[in-house]
Amino acid sequence: MNNKYISREKLRQIPELPGIYKMLDSSGKIIYIGKSKSLRKRVQSYFTAAPKWDKINKMVSLIKDIEYIVTDTHLEARLLECRLIKEYRPTFNSQMKNDRDYFFIKVNSYGRNASPLSISDNRTTDCFGPFRGRYAMQEFIDRLKSFYPIIKTENRYEFDYHLFPVQMDEVSFNSNRSVLLELFTNENNIDIITDAFQVKMDEAVIDFRYEAAAIYRDLIVKFKSIKKGLNGYKDLLNKNIVLKLPITNGRYKLFYVASGIIVNSLITDGLTQPSIDNFINESRLKASETAFSMTDDNSVADEKSWIDYRDILYSEILNLPEEMVELI
Repeated sequence: MNNKYISREKLRQIPELPGIYKMLDSSGKIIYIGKSKSLRKRVQSYFTAAPKWDKINKMVSLIKDIEYIVTDTHLEARLLECRLIKEYRPTFNSQMKNDRDYFFIKVNSYGRNASPLSISDNRTTDCFGPFRGRYAMQEFIDRLKSFYPIIKTENRYEFDYHLFPVQMDEVSFNSNRSVLLELFTNENNIDIITDAFQVKMDEAVIDFRYEAAAIYRDLIVKFKSIKKGLNGYKDLLNKNIVLKLPITNGRYKLFYVASGIIVNSLITDGLTQPSIDNFINESRLKASETAFSMTDDNSVADEKSWIDYRDILYSEILNLPEEMVELI
C-alpha cells in the first residue's frame, strides 16, 4: 500500500455491498468514480503493493480520501456511476464522460463530389445512430468506397473490390444510395450483405489472398457492430420489462422498464404474483405519465446523453437469468 492518507482500517470499513466509490484528491476534487458489486474488494484492489497499470499508480498517489454510496443492486450502481461521471467528469475516467463524441452515419444525396456515407455530429435527414468509435467508423466508411456500387438483385447483394473507388454517375449513385438506406433500416439486409462478404473472404483465403481476406473480415466485424447499434435495442425500446433482482436478506427489488427507461422500482419481501401484478399496474400508470411529459419538445432527452444508460440497461438485461426478466 503506497498511500499515506488511506489507512487499512478505513478500507475495512467499506462494506462488501454494491455501489459506487469516489476517489478525492487533496483539494477535495473527485478524480475518479467507479462501481462494483463489492465496494470493499474493489477499492482495496487499488492499494496493492504493485498496481497493474501506471495510470492506477499515478491516481493512487493523488488520493487523499474515498467516499462511497451503497446501492441495492449492481444495475443501480452502474447507472449512478454513469450519471456521476457525466456530472463531475473526473480526470482519470475515460468512458461515458463526453457525450459529444457520439455521432451519426448519414446516407447522402447525390451531388458534386458527394460521398455516399459520411459522419454527422447531429441527427438530420437519413441519419442513423448514434454510434461510438469515430475513427473506426470513418475507416469503415472509407474502405466501403472501394466496393461501390453495391447492387441488389432479388435477395442478394453484388459488389466487386476496386483498387480506386468508382466515380458513380447520378443513376448509379442513387441506386447505391437505395441499397445503403435498406441496410441501415433493416437488420435482415445487414445479415445478407455480411454473408456476401463472408463468401468473398472465404474465396480470398482459398486463393491465398490474405490481405484481401483481412479487408473483408474487418468489414464483416463492422457491419455486425452497426447491426447491434441500430437494432440490438428493439426489445428494450418497444417492450415493457419487469426485472426481479435479488438483494439482501432474501428480499427482491423490482424494476419496471418502459421505452428503455426505468420508470418505477420497489423493494419487496417476496415474489408473490399479487405483489408483482400490483407493481405492474402502478408502473403502467407512471409509464403513461412519463410518456405524456416527454411529448413536450423541451423535455425530450438528448439521445447522445442517453446512449450510455441504454447500453447499461441492455447489457444488464442480457446477462440476467430468464427468471429475473419478464416481458410485459
